[in-house]
Amino acid sequence: MSGGRKSEFEGFTAEERAAMKEHAAERKKAARRGSAAQKAAEAERDVLAKIAEMEGDDRVMAERVHAVVTGRAPQLAPRLWYGMPAYALDGKVVCFFQSAAKFKARYATLGFNDAARLDEGSMWPTAFALTEVTPEVEEQIAALVKQAVG
Repeated sequence: MSGGRKSEFEGFTAEERAAMKEHAAERKKAARRGSAAQKAAEAERDVLAKIAEMEGDDRVMAERVHAVVTGRAPQLAPRLWYGMPAYALDGKVVCFFQSAAKFKARYATLGFNDAARLDEGSMWPTAFALTEVTPEVEEQIAALVKQAVG
């Protein structure tokens, strides 16, 4: 193309590259031999360790999200996904917690992937900003997770 237009794309950010590297390491680790029970226990330990690494509000919110998701939807398996705590059904990530610090964002996010059954009409939210996890927010998360695994 001509016209002297300069592309704005300068590649992935350092945070995005780090997330991709974490994902590659997670996939490599998951491919190791071992029983399904051993892999599940290790995956949950990895999620809890990742949450423990978080600071301040991110850690508090991630702990509450983890408790709500595992308590209300025990069929979801905790695992890391791009370095974030995530919860999968039959190997597919249904929902995940993204700390604000992960991508230097203003707020943490509770996100849902295609495997989540949140379909409602022609348009529905798949990510929710979190600034605090109150008892009311916990109930909203529980309802979303319940609908997601329908």
